[in-house]
Amino acid sequence: MNGHDHGGPAGYGQPGASTGSTYVPPPAPSPFPQPTPQPSAKPRTSLAVALEQSRYRLMVTAAVVTTVFTAISVKLAMATLLAGGGEPRPHVALEIGETTTNRADITDRNGNLLATSLVTQSLYADPKLVSRPEEAAQKLVSALPDLDYKDVLAKLSGDRRFVWLKRNLTPKQQAAVHRLGIPGVAFEQEERRFYPAGPLTAHIVGFTGIDNNGLAGMEQGFNKRLKEEPGTPLQLSIDLRLQHVLKKELTATVQEFSAIGAAGIVFDVRNGEVLAMVSLPDFDPQDPTGLNPETLFNRATLGVYEMGSTFKIFNSALAFDSGKIRVSDMFDAAHPVKIGRFTINDYHSLHRALTVAEVFQHSSNLGSVRMIQLIGVAAQKAFMTKMGFTRPTGLELPENGWPLVPNPWREINSYTISFGHGISVSPMHTVAAAASVINGGFFHKPTLLKRKAGDEIPTEQVVSRQTSDMMRRMFRFVVTEGTGKTAAVKGYLVGGKTGTADKQKGKHYEKNSRMSSFLGAFPMNDPRYIVYVLVDEPKGIARTGGFATGGTVGAPTVGRIIRQVGPLLNVPMLDENAPEILNSTYLNAAGSTNWQQSLPPVTAPPPSKGSTVASFPTQTKPR
Repeated sequence: MNGHDHGGPAGYGQPGASTGSTYVPPPAPSPFPQPTPQPSAKPRTSLAVALEQSRYRLMVTAAVVTTVFTAISVKLAMATLLAGGGEPRPHVALEIGETTTNRADITDRNGNLLATSLVTQSLYADPKLVSRPEEAAQKLVSALPDLDYKDVLAKLSGDRRFVWLKRNLTPKQQAAVHRLGIPGVAFEQEERRFYPAGPLTAHIVGFTGIDNNGLAGMEQGFNKRLKEEPGTPLQLSIDLRLQHVLKKELTATVQEFSAIGAAGIVFDVRNGEVLAMVSLPDFDPQDPTGLNPETLFNRATLGVYEMGSTFKIFNSALAFDSGKIRVSDMFDAAHPVKIGRFTINDYHSLHRALTVAEVFQHSSNLGSVRMIQLIGVAAQKAFMTKMGFTRPTGLELPENGWPLVPNPWREINSYTISFGHGISVSPMHTVAAAASVINGGFFHKPTLLKRKAGDEIPTEQVVSRQTSDMMRRMFRFVVTEGTGKTAAVKGYLVGGKTGTADKQKGKHYEKNSRMSSFLGAFPMNDPRYIVYVLVDEPKGIARTGGFATGGTVGAPTVGRIIRQVGPLLNVPMLDENAPEILNSTYLNAAGSTNWQQSLPPVTAPPPSKGSTVASFPTQTKPR
């Protein structure tokens, strides 16, 4: 080198640099690409970290929500678009015979619900799982105030693994207990019987116990059937409309006459169906426990009573059917009948001989005794047995009373039975037997089940048609001219028989303690229905002059009932004075059935002035 420098910055040996400096040449450029130099990284703050985590979480949540809504959308599309619009499957919705309960419903003849079962929840506990019995018992009593604290505490502190605390809770009660969250306390699904008609049909339907077993009425009588055929309702012959009318009028009568009870029956004489039946006092079948036994007692079927003068129906039917007595025959009703130390008199004596029609019309005890004296004891006993008075009626209720009959059946018994004393039967006995007396002579066993169309009706001929025809006339005669006038209802041709019987208490009869009754039937030209009312111990009132007999208590009640149920039963109103009606119902005190003979004689009217008919006086020869 010649010492000349050809380049470089000042200070690096370039010209103008200070003498003596050393020149260092720059490095040669690299043939490989060099990375761009990065600035040095700064440290991450906590805020940045939190933001990044939140961003990741939001992304995950959004993904999950999207997945869930996608699945729901797919399900909805399948349910609505691919499954026929979400309609229930036919084999589920239309399956026959399924039931959610284990006991069949009970309905009236028109399908109205009288008894049904509903699913309920019952409360139980496993004491071994209850850690603090005192606290648990306190909480349960606060939620269910009707529970007894000591009783609940004893159950929760016991050694058993299962104890009932309360059966058949309401939904509100269940929710209250559920909110307590007590360990070891749980619910068990059960059934509870409900009675929509309440006390209205209590003595007919009956009730069930806590375990849903029938304890009274049709619930007990058909307990097996109701359990074995839970899907088939048990249809009764009862008409709820008639039942309401009957109870309303009986209740009014009991209140008006301050009676201790009553019974009533509406009966179809053509087939034996009981259309309504009431016994007062009644009870609530929803809660029959702890009630007075008097309210549970069914006076219509279980109670047996001396029926008094309504039994003259059967004494008269026996007389006609024997062929020994006619309706126009006369019997001494002026002189008392003495037998041993007993004397039989009439309540209101007419002090003269009476025809059979008058004996029935005025309800003469003496005339009835004279008639049975002619017929005899053996014939009376056989007839009363044939009419069902020596055995239970066979009604489907378990509350079915046995008659009280004399044994041995002596002459004195036959005398008193002729006017309704000395034999005790139920109102249902009386109604069923009376129906056979007026329906052509056919006895139909009474039933509380609705008969199906076309079913054969069990029938027994107990009196002749001729006897039945005369008894219809006798029934009508009592209402038109006798003791039952207050039962008359215009257009319905009511007939019937009053009954008043002193009640026996101990060994004696009490005059101011009686059973007053009336057995009415309509229409008497072609009887279809019987309405019977029995009032227990009515008290005389001012309106009735202090009397409380069958004619003043029972007859008007029956009349009010017939006036209301007649239209419901579609019974047409008739002209009571039409010749065809009189031909089939007329009877007078003499025993004549010819209504035309009773009409006043028709006199010729005087000739009018200006008559063109010549009248010539006849000349008589001098005597």
